[in-house]
Amino acid sequence: MNIEELRSEIDKIDNKIIHFLNKRMNFVNEVSGIKKKNQEPIYRPEREKAIITRLSESSKGKLTPQGIKSIFQEVFAVARNLESNDKISYLGPEGSFTHQAAESNFGSFSSYIALNSIKAVFESLETNKSKFGVIPLENNQEGIVQETIDFLGSSDLSIVAEMSLSISFVFASQEKNIREVVKIYSKDIAFKQCKNFIEEYFEETIQLVPVGSTSRAVAMANKNKKSAAICSRIAAVEKGLPVLYDKIENSSKNHTRFIVLSTNHSNKKSGNDKTSVLVQLPDGHGVLANFLQEFHNAKINLTKLESRPARQGTEFKYVFYIDFEGHYLDNNFQIILKRYEENIKILGSYVRLI
Repeated sequence: MNIEELRSEIDKIDNKIIHFLNKRMNFVNEVSGIKKKNQEPIYRPEREKAIITRLSESSKGKLTPQGIKSIFQEVFAVARNLESNDKISYLGPEGSFTHQAAESNFGSFSSYIALNSIKAVFESLETNKSKFGVIPLENNQEGIVQETIDFLGSSDLSIVAEMSLSISFVFASQEKNIREVVKIYSKDIAFKQCKNFIEEYFEETIQLVPVGSTSRAVAMANKNKKSAAICSRIAAVEKGLPVLYDKIENSSKNHTRFIVLSTNHSNKKSGNDKTSVLVQLPDGHGVLANFLQEFHNAKINLTKLESRPARQGTEFKYVFYIDFEGHYLDNNFQIILKRYEENIKILGSYVRLI
């Protein structure tokens, strides 16, 4: 076939795609009515994950699993907006890694609100300015985002989904000569993730100025002479800040885990779930060891254990953040919960993606 004949065949397929997408949306509308009648949440991450997995496994053509995910995240976004035009807040501004993570989960069609701090994301959800919020939880090179854990402890929000994003940094500046740079802006954790580059290219006198996000760092570097930003390539390109060095992170396997938060949201079991909890135990010999033994006896696999100061009075007391495999409604965890009900705060159960 010549190019015109090929294009004609593509047009025929596109017409069929539109036909079936409209048919899908009609069924979505019917499901929406049932959900509203039963007071069920519109967003079902476990259902979306199951659809993408099924389609990826059954696909026999050139589409990769990532390509299938990208296409259907947009389909899901359009469908959700037919049911309810929910806003999604995130740690911004536009072009931040959290913005990229949000779009990878909710698609570009969704309505987004960029906010300047993790605290602001929590407040937007608590005051119903947004339905969902996306924030960073931990980096596989530098560990937990402490601010996120602290706010999870003082909030009633639930974790409803998780996602992982590969993190790569660039060094961007209006200065053509790197020796002219005396000040670098970035998020505090980004300085740690790019420590090797900073030590190799700069003297100890270099000023490292932490800001709320790497996108904010771009804005500051654009305003101030003899300054630079450590940021994402997207943020630098969008704001017209020239990139001098690419991929400056310490590790090529640098990933950040992000979570989706919401109010009064509970996911159904998916068969491949993760649960996050906060635990505060009384003082005493062997108390923590005995508590962890409960999970061993119940054959529950812990995937993360992190301590944070409880910030109560002048004493050194701690809260433990724990991730484990399974759903909080599983019988083996419910037995533990009954024994430690006063000590455990359930943050949420959600389909395991990491």
